[in-house]
Amino acid sequence: MAEPTRPADYWRANETLIRGLLVLWAGISLGAGILLAEPLNRFHLGSAPLGFWIAQQGSIFCFVAIIFYYAWRMDRLDRDFGIGE
Repeated sequence: MAEPTRPADYWRANETLIRGLLVLWAGISLGAGILLAEPLNRFHLGSAPLGFWIAQQGSIFCFVAIIFYYAWRMDRLDRDFGIGE
């Protein structure tokens, strides 16, 4: 367990986590939903083309999953740095 008196390390870890998750979300939203929509539209999810589905629903599901992952990871980060609620 790290020392609780190192807030700079804690915030650096928090910002790194946030930055990585935002890049992931942007990659899925922008990359799969817009830039790769045409190639993905060759495949279908139900009756909707996959590129359209990712742009309309998939990025939202991804965002919700990222929120849950962020909460879980921050709980672990808080414990690692000895920060309680």
